[in-house]
Amino acid sequence: MNMSVGHLNAKRVVITGGGSGIGADMALAFAEAGAEITITGRRAAALETMAERHPGISPAVVDVTDEDAMVALFERLGEVDIIIANAGAAESAPLSRTSLAQWQRMLDVNLTGVFLTLREGLRHLNDGGRLIAVSSTAGLKGYAYVAPYCAAKHGVIGLVRALARETAGRDITVNALCPGFTDTPLLEASIARVVDKTGQSAEQARTHFQQTNPGGRLIRPAR
Repeated sequence: MNMSVGHLNAKRVVITGGGSGIGADMALAFAEAGAEITITGRRAAALETMAERHPGISPAVVDVTDEDAMVALFERLGEVDIIIANAGAAESAPLSRTSLAQWQRMLDVNLTGVFLTLREGLRHLNDGGRLIAVSSTAGLKGYAYVAPYCAAKHGVIGLVRALARETAGRDITVNALCPGFTDTPLLEASIARVVDKTGQSAEQARTHFQQTNPGGRLIRPAR
């Protein structure tokens, strides 16, 4: 992600799941463009590392599935200009062996977490603000063995479409990003699960994910 230096001076941005992967890349890009960034996540060490990389980044240890914590976060931050609901998780299993607990975990993080982020962000968003949810190509089509994840990401698309209608009168835009397989720690965890469950090598699993993307390669964060 590239933005000109100073392009977002004094804009206040909140990015959930900002300690690694896509969220970390976005946080650095926004900070370099002059914005004041708050990144959230559950791992304090990862957030602190990001804060050390740029003085415009502030960490906040928050679980996006915790309603009280999300309310408190935005009440503390006050007015904001850009909200990016990026936090997510992925687990895989055939549907016939998917437990209710696994199903619920995927909905909690990938859909309810986005709902809470957008709802609380909207309550504090300046007119003309931006709400962005990171969905996935799994929100546009189905993938085998990740039915709960696909269901949650499809739900994000519906949530974004509905909210865009609600906020149009305030000049607030609501959009979803739908990246394919991206070279991040989340993908590494997926590769490890494939290796554990199928006996494939890590390289075979990585090649499968690469070939699933239209360009035949993984998306790579810029930083």
